[in-house]
Amino acid sequence: MAINFDAMEPGLAGQDSDDSMLSEINTTPLVDVMLVLLIIFLITIPVVNAAVAVNLPRETNQLRQALPETVIVSVDANGSNYWFDAKLASNDLLQERLARVARQQPQPEVHIRADARSDYAAVARVVYACQVAGIARIGFLTEPPVSP
Repeated sequence: MAINFDAMEPGLAGQDSDDSMLSEINTTPLVDVMLVLLIIFLITIPVVNAAVAVNLPRETNQLRQALPETVIVSVDANGSNYWFDAKLASNDLLQERLARVARQQPQPEVHIRADARSDYAAVARVVYACQVAGIARIGFLTEPPVSP
């Protein structure tokens, strides 16, 4: 680019032109980077969407009979725990009974019956107590769907 000294004020032709620097931002590199990012995103978006679409296996729930040695822990709507039909006074008592069951050979299953209105935290405490005790198999008891 050539400098036009005629357009400058008289007497400034021999001085340095540092005072007359351009104060505009060169946006060409920014546009180049944005175009590269746009291309990368356009290429990767179909891959991300294809990873989410899966065909899940179709299975019907099979009714299983509770064996006599199966332990049933119930959680009511207030978050209280029951060992079969007996209300447990504390979570420590539940933990002790689950530890005793975990030592049995073969280890029985623990089925959790939770009220639909019960808090998730109350059910999670029972699952955690089973995990700490070393229970290998936990099941959740539900009502079958209403047939039309």
